[in-house]
Amino acid sequence: MSETDTRDDKALDHRDAAPGEERIEEHEIAGGLAGYLLGFGLAILLTVASFLAAQTDVIYQPAVISALTVLAIAQMGVHLVFFLHITTGPDNTNNVLALAFGVLIVALVVLGSIWIMGHLNQNMAAVTAHQAATMP
Repeated sequence: MSETDTRDDKALDHRDAAPGEERIEEHEIAGGLAGYLLGFGLAILLTVASFLAAQTDVIYQPAVISALTVLAIAQMGVHLVFFLHITTGPDNTNNVLALAFGVLIVALVVLGSIWIMGHLNQNMAAVTAHQAATMP
C-alpha cells in the first residue's frame, strides 16, 4: 500500500466525525481537547442565555417559555454532538437507535404517570363529611 492510499484512508475516516471524536494521534492530542472546550463553551453560553431570558425583561414575557424551549433544544444538541459524539455516520446507527429507544421509554413513563395521576381523582370514591369524621 502506498503512502497516498494511507493518507486517503485517514481522510475518509475523519470526514463524518463529531468534534472530539477524531482519531487522536500523538501530534493531534490538542485537537480532541479543542472540541470538548468548544462544546463546554457553547453549553455555558446557552446556560447563561437561559438564565438571562428567564430573569430579565430582554424577551417579551409571553415568549419566554418559547425562548427557553429553543435554548433547551440547542443545549441538547450541543451535548449530543460534542460530548456524546452522535453523528450521522453509519457507525453511529446503534447509538442513535439506543438514544431513540431511551427517549421512547422516558416518554412512556412520564406520559403514563401523568395519565394515571390525572385519572386517579376521577376514579376515586367520593368521601362524604360523615365518612371523613369517622376516619381515624
